[in-house]
Amino acid sequence: MDFSKKGVYCLVFENRDCVIEVGKKGAFSFPEGFHIYVGSALGPGGMKRVKRHIELSLKGDKNPKWHVDYLHLNPSFRLSRAVCASTSDRLECELALSLGGASVTGFGCTDCSCRSHLFYREKDPLPEITGVFEALGLLPVVLEC
Repeated sequence: MDFSKKGVYCLVFENRDCVIEVGKKGAFSFPEGFHIYVGSALGPGGMKRVKRHIELSLKGDKNPKWHVDYLHLNPSFRLSRAVCASTSDRLECELALSLGGASVTGFGCTDCSCRSHLFYREKDPLPEITGVFEALGLLPVVLEC
């Protein structure tokens, strides 16, 4: 994976039942299972943003900057995979819309009109995620964390 390229990604977390305070957004209740966070890496750092997410989950020694950082820093959550694809197109919201289903309203989508960028699944969502990437014409790369 060339982390200097721009793209979109999904972070796949496995988690236990928990309630987490997410900055000014307040408390969110998370059922046990899998949570999928949809993000974009279109800025100058490109996919280095994904490396930051992985490092934050491993080290857990930073102050939260984005909503998803609260998941990284909570012991009930474990980042298991990142699914990435190189693109310069703004596909983050289309990816979120295509995933759809059970979601955490208002999470990770303060800069768009989406309902959410965090989705819940009871079972491992990897085949679903890679299928959505492919349906959007993207070549998914799966990183085990």
